[in-house]
Amino acid sequence: MPETDQELRFFKVVLSSIADGVFTVDSSRVITSFNNAAERITGIPASKAIGKKCYEVFHSDICESCLLDATLKTGVETVDRPVHIINAQGQTIPVSISTSVLRDDNDDVLGAVETFRDLSAIEDLRKELDKKYSFEDIISKSPRITKLFTILPDVAESESTVLIQGPSGSGKELFARAIHNISPRKNQNYVVINCGTLPVHLFESELFGYVKGAFTDAKRDKPGKLAKANRGTVFFDEIGELPLSTQVKLLRLLQQREYEPVGSTEIINADIRVVAATNKDLKKLVLQGKFRDDLYFRLAVVKFELPPLVERREDIPYLVDHFIRKFNSRRGKNIISVSPSVMNILMRHDFPGNIRELENIIEYGFVVCHGSIIKRDHIPSEILRADATAQAEQGKPNTPVMQTIDEETSIRHALSECQGRLSEAARNLGIHRTTLWRRLKRYQIDPNQFKIAD
Repeated sequence: MPETDQELRFFKVVLSSIADGVFTVDSSRVITSFNNAAERITGIPASKAIGKKCYEVFHSDICESCLLDATLKTGVETVDRPVHIINAQGQTIPVSISTSVLRDDNDDVLGAVETFRDLSAIEDLRKELDKKYSFEDIISKSPRITKLFTILPDVAESESTVLIQGPSGSGKELFARAIHNISPRKNQNYVVINCGTLPVHLFESELFGYVKGAFTDAKRDKPGKLAKANRGTVFFDEIGELPLSTQVKLLRLLQQREYEPVGSTEIINADIRVVAATNKDLKKLVLQGKFRDDLYFRLAVVKFELPPLVERREDIPYLVDHFIRKFNSRRGKNIISVSPSVMNILMRHDFPGNIRELENIIEYGFVVCHGSIIKRDHIPSEILRADATAQAEQGKPNTPVMQTIDEETSIRHALSECQGRLSEAARNLGIHRTTLWRRLKRYQIDPNQFKIAD
């Protein structure tokens, strides 16, 4: 048998044994080969794919800006670009694709090759995790937060006033909005009043409104925020900033559920749900005489205490994944994840700005990253300096992710990040491959969910 025939047979055997879909095209993007995995993922037999243009087979969301075409024209490879294709049954399938130019011995372009990996199992797992560890836009695996998830529907269904305490950036507004969104008032207005920015002399007129002639510049009636929130929800943000002189006015509203616009003698019923939030300890303010105790007890019928991010580090991988998907959607990018070294840095960081700071770090990464993975060079320099300083002070080497969050979470994240490559996942986790296998068995993690091929 001629050597070229042997090479061709060998080439076909290799292609048929690969778990990823592989196909080749000529310089006109006509498909010249289509392996078994490509048939399985697309539901299209090779006999119907070969001889057709690639976009006639793959109805992808990027066909208009074809990566294969770009690779043929520029010679630049694509690596692990997440896209969606439509299979023969009309189903949308998430895949990651890589492209490369094919050249002959004289370095002339013959065509291109594309490999694609079915990410359906990983997406299904991601959805299950989202379902288990999310509520509205709140993402958490922390027992303290998931405990709040269990009572949120009952709290929302009630008309009780809710006080949410937690540091800045810990998600207080998300909880307030979730309470409104699943409450009987969800189809009515949700009005936010920032007590920290509202001037004292304007508080009453902004909240209650005023009538014409109430003061010098009152040339017409103006309804207040309470009128806009009628039958809806009012969220008093940073309520600990209210001075005592205005606290008494809010107390009357909560006690009697009625108010008078400035300059009016008409009493208006306030059909509202009240949710308040603060980054201060209101009990301490009460003891210091800076907050009324009667107002505090009116507000704290139901009280949520949100921990800082440093006390719920197990949430960081889930939040990172959430923000990546959020910014991918907003910015039209296709970033897959952060690198293991970046995840290590994030897991060690103290996050004085809490979840908001983490979101800012990921957003910065989206601005400067032009690839599919956010790496050390793509996070703010002050975060890198703070991490280096902390590590030097402790006299410790970088701590692997495996030692900073619970094992099951880190294993799932590593497998997802490495797309099921066990050896790479074990290396990133800082453990031996056989140890990883034992942990998979312990936590009943099915390797097939990640399309493990090694």
